[in-house]
Amino acid sequence: MTTSSPEQAAAQPPQQPPAPGGHPQRWLILGVLCLAVLTVVLDNTVLNVAIPSLTRELDASTSDIQWMINAYSLVQSGLLLTAGSAADRYGRKKMLAVGLVLFGTGSLVAGLAGSTGQLIAARAGMGVGGALLMTTVLAVAIQIFTPEEQPKAIGIWAAVNSLGFAAGPLLGGLLLDHFWWGAIFLVNLPVAALALVAVVTLVPESKNPRGDRPDVPGAVLSTIGMAALVFAIISGPEHGWTSGRVLLTAAVAVVVLAAFAQWERRVPYPMIDMHFFRDRRFTGAVSGGVLITFGMGGSLFLLTQHMQFVLGYEPLEAGLRTAPLALMIVALNFTGVAAKWAARLGTPRAIGLGMLVMAAGLASVATVAPGGYTGTLLGLVLIGTGAAVASPAMSHAIMSAIPPEKAGVGGGINGTVAEFGTGLGVAVLGALLNARFAALIPMAAASLPMALAQADGAAERGRVLDAFSSGLETSLLVGASAVLLGGLVAGALLRRAERADKT
Repeated sequence: MTTSSPEQAAAQPPQQPPAPGGHPQRWLILGVLCLAVLTVVLDNTVLNVAIPSLTRELDASTSDIQWMINAYSLVQSGLLLTAGSAADRYGRKKMLAVGLVLFGTGSLVAGLAGSTGQLIAARAGMGVGGALLMTTVLAVAIQIFTPEEQPKAIGIWAAVNSLGFAAGPLLGGLLLDHFWWGAIFLVNLPVAALALVAVVTLVPESKNPRGDRPDVPGAVLSTIGMAALVFAIISGPEHGWTSGRVLLTAAVAVVVLAAFAQWERRVPYPMIDMHFFRDRRFTGAVSGGVLITFGMGGSLFLLTQHMQFVLGYEPLEAGLRTAPLALMIVALNFTGVAAKWAARLGTPRAIGLGMLVMAAGLASVATVAPGGYTGTLLGLVLIGTGAAVASPAMSHAIMSAIPPEKAGVGGGINGTVAEFGTGLGVAVLGALLNARFAALIPMAAASLPMALAQADGAAERGRVLDAFSSGLETSLLVGASAVLLGGLVAGALLRRAERADKT
């Protein structure tokens, strides 16, 4: 791993907040950072509830709607590593401010868009700003808090992420009840403006004191490779995993990412030091992070369908009934309870136990949900409790395995893990559900609503819903198994890393 020489360090102004107590305004700064994160996370889900309005008012086709949703996530996930590297080199405060400006400008253009093309382009611009925000927020938090306070700070950051995920459909539904669809984007403007003023006046600047030269080829390769990988995952369920489009895009992703890894091994100033992957703590946290987001992201995506199609809830009602998961994460992390549990257990046990509880929650939803909401509520509480302990511990393990001067890259890796795991979970678990459903109900190959529309009588409709519930149960149990496996893998690797550090 590269380190700075004493002469280089002396030539740079102090980049770290004063020790040992951390930055004097660190909790206020964290509040500002969380406000910025909230807007980014909200836009991952808020657009879903506006699909009927966009279809009607912009005459948007199914393909247009897909690109409106995917343009944001594709650009954001593709640029996370590059954005983190840029923040380390040019300054995290500076990149945070640039991200807020880009995100706010994109929101303004999206809110006033008069065509589907304008809206898709605006969403892509918002994705650029979102990538800068997601990477720099976590990096700045690491810089301003003491090592003892970092787990609690990361827990609050994780809680805000969960709150944004759950609140997106709720906020979107409330706005659409009173305003036109553009309001879901324009509401970002005052938040971005307030956060920008606070960042400029409160957040201290920090960057890599070495000032490594830009790794332009690495940035290009990582952006193309990650965007291609996420696109293949998104396209798989719709076009088929063996279709030419998916196979070609996946092949491009594999080749480009392999070239990226090879380049990073040879370049004097790598964007990602490949030696990170020799650290059991790092590989354990990354492996567990992919599997935890795979299981939770995919399962929650399916659960919202179950609530609407099977239990008959409206979108706003479904959003309210999934809120207990986010509320548990918020309550346990904002009070510091989760951080205390993690400190007592130690990182390996905290991640292992947290993911075991999450897996139990997913299993509860899978086996009891078809009968009503009681089993679902129990499952959501368990998932929220486990995630409140495991997710921040996982993020902290990733960040602590990376040198402080590379904190931006650490934030990019953490975001990439979440994006990749969630996208893969939605695609794979969704494919399992559809395969099981189609096997039981041949006419279900298109979708559940089409199968219900073609059903002849109440008995046939009941059989269709039972088949969908069966497919949901299978997918959720696979998700639970993935989370449990992630806990075992991450816990074992982190335990071995701790033992190696002591010897």
